[in-house]
Amino acid sequence: RQHAPHEAGSQRPLHRPGVVRPRTGSCQGHTGRSSGGRARVRRGVKKSLGRRGALADDAAVIPSAPSTVLTGAASGLGRAFALELAARRARVFLTDIDEAGLAETAREAERLGATVRTARGDVARREDWERIHGEATGWLGPVDLLINNAGVAVGGPIGEIPLEDWEWITRINQWGPIYGCHYFLPAMRQRGRGHVLNVASIAAFACAGDMGPYNVTKAAVVALTETLAGELAGTGVGATVLCPFFFTTNIAKNARSSSSTVTPTGLEKIMKRTPVQAADVARLALEACARDRLYVFPHNEAKGIAAFKRLVPEIFLRRMGPFAAKSARRVRL
Repeated sequence: RQHAPHEAGSQRPLHRPGVVRPRTGSCQGHTGRSSGGRARVRRGVKKSLGRRGALADDAAVIPSAPSTVLTGAASGLGRAFALELAARRARVFLTDIDEAGLAETAREAERLGATVRTARGDVARREDWERIHGEATGWLGPVDLLINNAGVAVGGPIGEIPLEDWEWITRINQWGPIYGCHYFLPAMRQRGRGHVLNVASIAAFACAGDMGPYNVTKAAVVALTETLAGELAGTGVGATVLCPFFFTTNIAKNARSSSSTVTPTGLEKIMKRTPVQAADVARLALEACARDRLYVFPHNEAKGIAAFKRLVPEIFLRRMGPFAAKSARRVRL
């Protein structure tokens, strides 16, 4: 996408000082458990963002130390984002409903060099977003980067999942990013500068059984970001959607399930087996924002799923059910 030019020298590539930029290659992805497999994943992480080396200063679309609003910051991927931004000496406004976890993230980020402020906030509540917006902009001033990261999981067959669980996940996973964009995008548009990073999942493409609410809400996040990409073209504001496969995080902690196959315990087992860490995913996503990439698929598996479905969607969906069932048995969900 084309963007309006920025002031000369006002933008620098978003990278961690002293760290070599990614070079050539596709997306990383290896599901092995050996140290060799982990090493290959790490090498893939370094290669995952395209054919060019370090960006020129005028090629990045957000500053190297962006003023950032981050939701779901108390643990997991949210904490990884906070620490990666801290290493870049960013100013970060962190929010979550878990105040203890939020405080720990803030302490760790400050030790790494970030300037941090926190606020308890429930992304499902409009009134909380109004307060978060006021506090964040009052402290940060112009916001360079909004990361809509907060999310939850619900499993079970459609028709058996309680409607209350559908409503719960929709308010968090879908309405959270909608609210975030509603409150923070107008100022970015007016300023002609900024970026939105929405955290979705490869589940938005895979649509595996017994994961209906999660699939639906993450697909909505992808659609929201794709719509933004079209609306924001030429404005100087960008949008990126992150679509990872399984990686080490704690989304299973608060998951709800009405399924005998997709359970919080089973999700934890899968995540413990992957060599991909939350820090890897956060780093890749931030680099993608710097390059104004629309999609981030930080696993080869995720990239393959998205491509397969787009090429032959009906064949893909017919095969996904048996494949998901086989995978569930293999990890003893």
